Amino acid sequence: MSDLSLRQDILDELEYEPSIDAANIGVTVENGIVTLTGHVQSYPEKHTAEHVARRVKGVRAIAEEIVVRLPDHKRTADDEIASRVLKILDWGAAISEPNNIQIKVERGYVTLVGTVDWYFQRSAAESAIYQLTGVTGIDNQLRIRPRMDVVDIRHGITEALRRHAEIQAAEIGIEVSGSHVTLRGKVQSLRERTVAEQAAWSAKGVSGVTDYLEVVGK
Repeated sequence: MSDLSLRQDILDELEYEPSIDAANIGVTVENGIVTLTGHVQSYPEKHTAEHVARRVKGVRAIAEEIVVRLPDHKRTADDEIASRVLKILDWGAAISEPNNIQIKVERGYVTLVGTVDWYFQRSAAESAIYQLTGVTGIDNQLRIRPRMDVVDIRHGITEALRRHAEIQAAEIGIEVSGSHVTLRGKVQSLRERTVAEQAAWSAKGVSGVTDYLEVVGK
């Protein structure tokens, strides 16, 4: 597929997505690498635009440079956003120890710092504040407490990849150093790459994942 055709497919997919206004989103493509520019009116729109582009066949990588420009009636004071974030983390069932999470809000941009036991808790904390009014971005710096068992980590990831219908597990190499996982090899799509990375993050004890998987599908 040519870059021109891929660009048009992404534009069409963005226009087709009902949850975003794509009028002010720009798309450029070079060698399958997509750059998204422009502006939207909410952080969920920014997030969705990236995922819409990611699911288009032929996309090898994405550079996301979209800016959130909140309309006046959606702007919220930083202290109010911080208060809402604290409350929603306290109420969330996934976060067992919300007191281990520190929050900083600057011009609507929320930074999370601290430690959790599992990657799903790290994701849950981000998802909990994703839809809050006034949020313009999220920097999730939460760390997973490491559990050192290299053999169990590698075995767990290998079996998870083997079970997944979308993944050719034999094409993926898994390296484990302490609690950090490195993935190498080739996959057919960004979707497969995402699934492989999620499988690595889901293994008990993983505190970091480096993804060197190459997307070779056309």
